[in-house]
Amino acid sequence: MSYTIALNFEDGVTRFIGCKAGETVLDAAYRQKVNLPMDCSDGVCGTCKGHCEQGEFDMGDEYLEEALSDEEAAEGQVLTCQMVPSTDCVIQVPVASTLCKASVGKVEGTVAMVEQLSEDSIELAIDLDDGAELAFLPGQYIHIDVPGTAEHRSYSFSSKPGESRTTFLIRNVPNGLMSGYLTDQCKVGERLSLTGPMGSFYLREITRPVLMLAGGTGLAPFLSMLEQLAQKQEDGQGGEAPVHLIYGVNKDDHLVKTEALEALKERLPTFSYATVVVDEGSDHPRKGYVTHHMDAEVLHAGDIDVYLCGPPPMVDAVLKHFDTQGIAPQSFHYEKFTPNQAPGEAA
Repeated sequence: MSYTIALNFEDGVTRFIGCKAGETVLDAAYRQKVNLPMDCSDGVCGTCKGHCEQGEFDMGDEYLEEALSDEEAAEGQVLTCQMVPSTDCVIQVPVASTLCKASVGKVEGTVAMVEQLSEDSIELAIDLDDGAELAFLPGQYIHIDVPGTAEHRSYSFSSKPGESRTTFLIRNVPNGLMSGYLTDQCKVGERLSLTGPMGSFYLREITRPVLMLAGGTGLAPFLSMLEQLAQKQEDGQGGEAPVHLIYGVNKDDHLVKTEALEALKERLPTFSYATVVVDEGSDHPRKGYVTHHMDAEVLHAGDIDVYLCGPPPMVDAVLKHFDTQGIAPQSFHYEKFTPNQAPGEAA
């Protein structure tokens, strides 16, 4: 038996390794040429300390409290030299990937589909040469090289991990480098290069109600998260905590992928969603901003995990709304992007 361990480095790079049954994370990493920090490898120095965000493991009792205190262990801190996983795990490593010789993954693919969904949204599908080489956490992003240039743009996956075909929901930016390529030049069969995955915006283990807030093409990472949750539901691993999405756009015709959301609602009984349109002239039943539709029913008095992806003004407005209402979510994860950035690229 083997477990998949996601190592998230402080520079945003994620590297996936396999860990054999009974093997420590540190040994597994070194076996795969990822040099995690360490001095002693005996649970004495604490140099290999990280934080396990997800998964189950055994730490044994062979380490010193000076290396890892009971309080740190209770908070999810781990010593990778002692940590033996019993499930897949996600670990935060508090150093840059370059210091661990953990190179960023690279993969090539072929354009399978490019479609303009609305005036401001493009959907791109890429068939990877080897899908097994590109693992990611739902919500993360990847760099895509712009053909004919030395530039890249970063986009969040809208497909779930483990698929040979990856999809992206891309904002059509006027005079944008990638937007121009996709609308004027790109054809099915063309080759693209991708680098990643990256980012700390990803779905954590669900232990309480979840509120997802999407602005425009910020819907992309949530489609990936929801696909993952729906798959778990179909595999008999679904939870009971409600997941609610509020999806806001500027105009009626900017609402895209609603058919996908309806399908996800059928597959995932705990999922519900609401769409919101800013345009005052819209006939949409819910107008305004997402903050106008965050009522008590979805806020659960703060006993929620919040995920937010959208442009900076939206992120700032939501933060202000929580502060004004005196609500402090149990956890708050957000990604904000500017016009020349995609959902997933740090602003």
